[in-house]
Amino acid sequence: MLLLLQAREVMTAAELARELEVSERTVYRDVVALSAAGVPVYADRGRAGGYRLLGGYRTRLTGMTRDDAEALFLAGLPGPAGDMGLADAVAAAELKLLAALPPGLRDAPTRTGQRFHLDVPGWYAQRRPPPWLAELAGAVWRDRVVTLRYRRRDDEVSRRVSPYGLVLKSGIWYLVGRVDDELRTYRVDRVVGVEPHDESFDREPDFDLAAYWQAQAESFLRGMLRAEVRLRLSPVGLRRLRHHADIPFGYAEAVAAAGEPDGQGWVTTRLPVESVDVAYSQLLGLGPEVEVLDPPDLRVRLADAASRTAALYRGRPAGAVPAGVDGPPDREGQR
Repeated sequence: MLLLLQAREVMTAAELARELEVSERTVYRDVVALSAAGVPVYADRGRAGGYRLLGGYRTRLTGMTRDDAEALFLAGLPGPAGDMGLADAVAAAELKLLAALPPGLRDAPTRTGQRFHLDVPGWYAQRRPPPWLAELAGAVWRDRVVTLRYRRRDDEVSRRVSPYGLVLKSGIWYLVGRVDDELRTYRVDRVVGVEPHDESFDREPDFDLAAYWQAQAESFLRGMLRAEVRLRLSPVGLRRLRHHADIPFGYAEAVAAAGEPDGQGWVTTRLPVESVDVAYSQLLGLGPEVEVLDPPDLRVRLADAASRTAALYRGRPAGAVPAGVDGPPDREGQR
């Protein structure tokens, strides 16, 4: 109630009761309690009346600039916080901050909300938190050991885990936890059960969740690059390769390995790839700006794709149906 009156200056008993989800009788009782505690709260009667704090009574934040205030409101992610069961805590923290701000900075949350919105999940992901996320978030906050039941392929395993932290990546939640003496990462949407324990654990004081996640992500991406192709690239092809190589490390290594340009500006290099099939899809988009030198089977596949593509355009007007074909396929692929 005190924070609401600091933030909004005047509120009726009905407004306070509605905001705090209590009865008006409780509001009257708590006003008396605030007064008894020395808080200068008083009531104005009339149409524009309500409860106020005398003389601008408030707890102030000193040295707070507009940039500071707006950055603080930007830092909260209400969607993910709500997924973890922390929506009320975030709202309470924002209210406390808002109540303590000087009058000239109280438009900070409005200005921030009008200018920035963070939509974390991917385009085709459903906006629904994993069922056990809130329980895991509670265990992370309290440093409590849990037993996880986890779906792995067609099997279900059970692990006793010390939950160190939660990470939201591209709309997917991950749990980082210690199992025995090893740190492991679990997808939260594959957790099928959480059994909390009263036992707490001691985390390493120098553990850095962000640094751990960055190192793991880099290791994971590098581990995906299990094959390599040798190719020639035109200047245009080398520039466009950045947009066709899915993993940035692959592109960076290809640029670093590039030799001196030949007389036409083409360079020979090596490109680490996840597989030959993935390389086929990536390099096909570069068209005539790339020539695969090795492996031979990838070179043959791209040459065949180029030949079939050329046959579609050579010597036939646009829209003409090839000989032996009755007509274009319908939506089900039937002629």
